[in-house]
Amino acid sequence: MGVCDDAAQAAAGPVTKTVLGITTLGATTELAKLIPAGALWIVCVGDLQARHVLLGQLSPLAGRATTVISPSGMVSPTAKIGIGTFVAPRAIVHTAASVGPHCILNTGCIVEHECQIGSNTHIAPGVTLGGRVRVGSGTLVGLGATVLPGIRIGSGSTVGAGAVVVRDVEDGETVVGVPAHHSRRAW
Repeated sequence: MGVCDDAAQAAAGPVTKTVLGITTLGATTELAKLIPAGALWIVCVGDLQARHVLLGQLSPLAGRATTVISPSGMVSPTAKIGIGTFVAPRAIVHTAASVGPHCILNTGCIVEHECQIGSNTHIAPGVTLGGRVRVGSGTLVGLGATVLPGIRIGSGSTVGAGAVVVRDVEDGETVVGVPAHHSRRAW
């Protein structure tokens, strides 16, 4: 078992370092070469653009991605969790929900019944998605946001921390506030 860590490798040079007690294998630029034959992998990076790049580098090893579900995470037997997805402590995924590959369902989030979440999407800590919410691929739903039942959030969108989403969000749109509204600020 090991991790790839650009910062540790830059500081260490060829010397082996550890991150949280786990040996660094090398920098992410050599990612696909560093994973031993037959080993399983998961991307543990929260930044969606960085995740997208790393997943592209790992595409030759896609069949070896693994899913990690915390012992305190709760996933309904009728829910579907995509390969490479991380379900954090106290996250809840309810009946007939569907989560795409390589997602992060972070600490204490609630994904209610029949929600659909696209690939490489980050549902941040404390988020609540009401029933039948649809979240597109490559989307971030920020800390503590609430999305009312039946809402659609487009691909490549961002929902700001603490927002309450009461209307559909278009692809690539950023919404903030209560109720959530389009953000004019460039991040």
